[in-house]
Amino acid sequence: MKKITVLLMTLVSSVAFAKLPAPSPEAAAAAALTKAKADHAGKVGGYQLCMSQNDLASKYKKAGTPAPAACANPGPFVAPEPAAK
Repeated sequence: MKKITVLLMTLVSSVAFAKLPAPSPEAAAAAALTKAKADHAGKVGGYQLCMSQNDLASKYKKAGTPAPAACANPGPFVAPEPAAK
């Protein structure tokens, strides 16, 4: 029983350390585009949160307190240019 367990552990560990092949240029470009879209979506979410916090702060603002910080609009999404080889 112990030999079978050792054999299975060796097999599992050899599979776990196997390397994946390098991604194709098309797959790398698609991954870069997906990352850029996700980064932009995060910036838009932060901008929307900032705007809602400023709206709420302006409703409950007391006299003599400073105005809320300005929010930076990230603008529309612009796809990154493919990397030159």
